[in-house]
Amino acid sequence: MSAAPSQKPSQDHKTPFQLRFARDADDLRAAQRLRYRVFVEELGSDGEMVDHAAQLEADRFDPDYAHLMLIDPSRSEDPLEQCVAVYRLLTGEKAAELGRFYSEGEYDLTALKTSGKRLLELGRSCVAKDYRGGMALFEMWAGLAKYVIEEGYDVLFGTASFFGVDVNLHAEALSWLHHNHLAPEMLRARALPEHFQSMDLMPLEEIDRKRAMLAIPPLIKAYLRLGGTVGEGAFVDQAFNTVDVLLILDTEMISPRQRAMYTKGLGA
Repeated sequence: MSAAPSQKPSQDHKTPFQLRFARDADDLRAAQRLRYRVFVEELGSDGEMVDHAAQLEADRFDPDYAHLMLIDPSRSEDPLEQCVAVYRLLTGEKAAELGRFYSEGEYDLTALKTSGKRLLELGRSCVAKDYRGGMALFEMWAGLAKYVIEEGYDVLFGTASFFGVDVNLHAEALSWLHHNHLAPEMLRARALPEHFQSMDLMPLEEIDRKRAMLAIPPLIKAYLRLGGTVGEGAFVDQAFNTVDVLLILDTEMISPRQRAMYTKGLGA
């Protein structure tokens, strides 16, 4: 497992959580256990390195990525069950060493990689079922904001998912994203030609905005509120039982109000 970033996200207020990067193999297993609970048990995903006996959702990229974990020690006496939220991170510098980002299995990232901006890939994000709708995601994003600001990353990106592979069920939401939130051309990554699934499935005038927004997963909506955009085209991941879109957030587009919400007390 690669060394975790030296920065240690922390909170300036009282919280039941511990926020830190995974430090060793045991931490990584705790992150993979949460991913198993969410992606496999809840959502029916699978993969060649999913370990059903050990209840771990793993892949070959895990050892080279940093894993930002939110820990609730009171949740269980078993350390493997104490991770309640996780984000997997890869810097552009580390991707250059490895030769690729995870997202390049689905998207042509040429526009991002030639933009001259410092890149940070985010992925495998999940929150334990009983912690959704509370402070957990806010704590994760506050820690992520601290890391992004201190390290000077310009663009955050990564795949996010609609669950279920029937594109027709997601047509209105995907079309809304295509018509209203497409990334600017200089950052517009595009789904690989051999897997390209158009998101332009309905004319804008036929879309019911309220219904479309209700169908967009909460994580994607959260990025949109920050000023996030999407790449061109979707990717249907049969093994993971998802339709993926590529979220792209230029940090310059984050509104002052949203920035202040997540960076309070950071001097940013």
